[in-house]
Amino acid sequence: MGRIKKFIGKKVFLSPVQDEDTECFTKYMNDMEVTDYTGTTHHVYNFTGEKNWIANIYSNENNKTFSICRVEDEKLIGNLSLMGIDYINRTAELGILIGEEDSRSKGYGEEAINLLLDYGFNYLNLHSIFLKANSINKRAIRCYEKVGFKLFGTKREDKYINGKYYDTIYMDLLKKEYSKESIINKTIK
Repeated sequence: MGRIKKFIGKKVFLSPVQDEDTECFTKYMNDMEVTDYTGTTHHVYNFTGEKNWIANIYSNENNKTFSICRVEDEKLIGNLSLMGIDYINRTAELGILIGEEDSRSKGYGEEAINLLLDYGFNYLNLHSIFLKANSINKRAIRCYEKVGFKLFGTKREDKYINGKYYDTIYMDLLKKEYSKESIINKTIK
């Protein structure tokens, strides 16, 4: 069976996470080029742990996680989530990872975030979506700003990576600040 195309954009689509994604996710989470920027290099990830993570994704209604796939060839390039969804206050945290080196800085992450924001604001009726980023991750911060996220705080010297401390920055976006409609396979426009 091919990939399920839940939310389709021009360059990428979001697909439910599948068991066969485990191998790629394990590779991504052990790639220092990925984990140094996420501040998780100190963890060691294995196939069994990632398989358990995937198995538990859908048991928690407060998390929505998707695989990011390129439209052109359906290749898995990363994942993204809305985590800790608070259905009363209508808030969630966004997390994204582009694991395939050849898919970074090509607009895939930006479009995937827009697809997830469209879903979060227009289908889940969220009011506010926030994220955390390491201050050293300039590429990600530029992407978040391009999408519309705004800085609202800094936790100074929060992450210890390769012998140095880095700040964690906090950004958010309110529904009233977001007007894009990125999902092109909507039936009700």
